[in-house]
Amino acid sequence: MTRAPRIAIVGGGIGGVAAALALERRGFATVVCEQSPALSEIGAGVNLTPNALMALRALGVEDGVVVAGCESDFLMIRSWKSGRVISRMRRGSFRQQFGAPNLTIHRADLLHVLHGALKTTELHLAARCIGIEQRPRGAVARLADGSEIEADVIVGADGIHSVVRKDLFGADAPRFTGCICWRGMAARDAVPQDINVAEGTMWMGPHGHVVHYPVRRGELINIVAHVDSDAWTEESWTSECDLSEVMTAYAGWHRDLLRLYPNSERWYKWALYDRDPPARWSKGRVTLLGDSAHAMLPYLAQGAAMAIEDACVLAAAIARHADDLDTALLTYEQRRMPRARAAVLGSRERARENHLASPWARLKRDAKFALRERFGRDKTVFQTRWLYSYDVASELR
Repeated sequence: MTRAPRIAIVGGGIGGVAAALALERRGFATVVCEQSPALSEIGAGVNLTPNALMALRALGVEDGVVVAGCESDFLMIRSWKSGRVISRMRRGSFRQQFGAPNLTIHRADLLHVLHGALKTTELHLAARCIGIEQRPRGAVARLADGSEIEADVIVGADGIHSVVRKDLFGADAPRFTGCICWRGMAARDAVPQDINVAEGTMWMGPHGHVVHYPVRRGELINIVAHVDSDAWTEESWTSECDLSEVMTAYAGWHRDLLRLYPNSERWYKWALYDRDPPARWSKGRVTLLGDSAHAMLPYLAQGAAMAIEDACVLAAAIARHADDLDTALLTYEQRRMPRARAAVLGSRERARENHLASPWARLKRDAKFALRERFGRDKTVFQTRWLYSYDVASELR
């Protein structure tokens, strides 16, 4: 191929825009098709572990993300009922341990930093992809308005309900995990001063857990509450619900939580579904990235991190094999699949441990956390050094 490949990306979320930036910075012509009429993200937070920050460093946007995010010194793990501190993991030392910090950030702020770094990418809003057509030396994305976008490679970064994945490999069978989540966002100034929301906190109890952490430089508190239930099974991030649902679900939990919840003006709920990791990500000149390839539960905080890592490795593989794009996509897939699969399966296992019902099982788990914090070589408590110590730059050389 004598000219630089043209890459079309379906999906303008974090993974899609990260891919556009990674490809653009290697000199490729890129176009992003986003079905929403505006490039925006729902009002939610995201936890960026050190490996995510190192991937953002590789994209040249780490400094902007650090300014927009919030870096707390500790992750507190507390008992659901008594509030007892089970573990107090020092996140402030992550820079020394892993070469990058742990940040929490509003999704819209992360997307704003990524989008602001783009220079030459074509962005098509209100451009809903309805199908993919393979061509001998490329592929075409068919849009709902009847138009088409032809490219040498098409990247499906269109999320958990990926149209691109369905076109490549057929409809999948999502598995309901038996867990429902509620999400709220509170202004820090509205939260009673005696409730500690400056540090990231996880409350662990029977059949559920709650996390809250600061975002937007500490101005907002993101709250996500998980509970085992099969009473509602809609897989949506935007179903609004009433505060009373959350208060009822957590009746009997610590009073600080019950005082925190009413400070969010809106509450949303969704049911968590899981998908088995696919055997392939690519077919012809089309590949998958982020949630479309490896949708995972949120319990290792790796959804955004894996998508950004994917973006970096995909761009490097295409740059290395620009004259053989089939080899480029195969290289990308081979390098990313084992790590992404491990994150998917690890998130499943963490879900089980987070929601132990037996008091004896919880006591043993809490003791293990305390011992790891004090004596363990892996100071992340959840034994996630294998995730956090990964520097995607090692794949790019």
